Amino acid sequence: MTAMSATVRLSSATGRWILLATVLGSGVAMLDATVVNVALPRIAEDLGASMSGLQWTINAYTLTLAGFILLGGSLGDRFGRRRLFVIGVIWFAAASALCGAAQNIPMLIAARALQGVGGALLTPGALAIIQASFLADDRPRAVGAWSGLGGVAGAVGPFLGGWLVTSAGWRWVFLLNIPLAAIVVPVALRHVPESLDEGAHGRFDVQGAVLAILALAGVTYALTEAPGGQTAPAVIAVAAVVGIAAGAAFVVVERRRSGGRGPQPMLPLEVFASRQFSAVNAVTFVVYGGMGVMFFLFVLNLQVVAGYSPIASGTALLPVTILLLLLSSRAGALAQRVGPRLPMTAGLTVAAIGMLLLTRIGRHPSYLLDVLLPVTVFALGLAGVVAPLTATVLATADVRHAGIASGVNNAVARAAGLLAVAAIPPLAGLTGDAYTNPSAFSAGFRTAMVVSAVLLLAGAVLTYLTVHDDVLRTAPVAAEPECKIHCAVGAPPLEPDRSRQVA
Repeated sequence: MTAMSATVRLSSATGRWILLATVLGSGVAMLDATVVNVALPRIAEDLGASMSGLQWTINAYTLTLAGFILLGGSLGDRFGRRRLFVIGVIWFAAASALCGAAQNIPMLIAARALQGVGGALLTPGALAIIQASFLADDRPRAVGAWSGLGGVAGAVGPFLGGWLVTSAGWRWVFLLNIPLAAIVVPVALRHVPESLDEGAHGRFDVQGAVLAILALAGVTYALTEAPGGQTAPAVIAVAAVVGIAAGAAFVVVERRRSGGRGPQPMLPLEVFASRQFSAVNAVTFVVYGGMGVMFFLFVLNLQVVAGYSPIASGTALLPVTILLLLLSSRAGALAQRVGPRLPMTAGLTVAAIGMLLLTRIGRHPSYLLDVLLPVTVFALGLAGVVAPLTATVLATADVRHAGIASGVNNAVARAAGLLAVAAIPPLAGLTGDAYTNPSAFSAGFRTAMVVSAVLLLAGAVLTYLTVHDDVLRTAPVAAEPECKIHCAVGAPPLEPDRSRQVA
């Protein structure tokens, strides 16, 4: 980090401009994570998409975001965090324009994959800019303001998405990003100071990033297409073999990089030397897999089966963001006092109960009993999990690896959602044109929710058996996450790399 850059006060005009740029920039990516699901039925109707097409509309974005997010952070450290942030915002806006202009599902999927690349450039850059720009005693308040305002964006997102789909059409869910980007870019160029890591050197681990993408893409394709019976078995087999082989090669390459041979590794395997870090990431993988399926199918089910409008179905998720905003800090403080094991175990159990209650949604559900109550129960459980999980990830890694540990955990969560959304809906019978058949979709939704609830319960058991309460008590520096709720629906919050903070 360039020491000269960390001179800005939050109360200054420059500080407010920096906060505006970073909140709007990361908010652009967060909005797409929450509003696109609302538009899926209209996209399917307009472009003639199958269920696998809708899965890829979500997964293409997650695939490239998960594959490149660690590399995106490294590029910002090397070439300038503001520069990569601005490039990411412009890239994201251009890809959004392609999404809005898509004439068929393949074009939309390709544009969504490009959006994910832009998201991987701007998402880690927003928080890194705050860490690099503000004086040390102002950073926690700046990160808190960024996180809280990001939570507001998350709360507005589903409502805004539903309103846009209803009043202007699904294409405006994507086109909305363009005017927001038009504000962010000039503000960032004029008011955000440039910063970089002067100690960054050597080549980038491009090979590792490519292998990660190939592994995720191959396995995701095989899981998505195999149950539908529309793709030749030989093609599915080749995709699966390529994915598995690329995954194995990724581990070999990263192990060699971690041993000091070649470029700095995208994924330093030394962070997994802590058994607790590995255990918490295993919990993350199981839990965010189940959550990814719930967020993918819930809004679809409300529109296809219950007959809700896009705006009503989007608004139904508001309790999740609101309760995360209100309760995550308290949950983090509780975990600090009593340890993370019981709060996380209880939170996951409650969230699983809420997910099971969602199976009551039918053709004419009671909003209070069948929609609001289950979503609120699920949100209460989730609020008890996110902050303790993030704190535990940071506490179980060496302080100098806090940034990469958080990035790994974020990528693990996104990969879990990617694979679960690819595998579980088809296995539950949601293939082909199931979204046009309310009875078939309802049956598949109930099966998928039961499977997802089982994943959350498995995460609760795994937490109880493997996570130790003394983790937070013995690592006070890393145990207090500054960012507790931002983007927590899609993945655990990204945390700053404390090893690079300059007083």
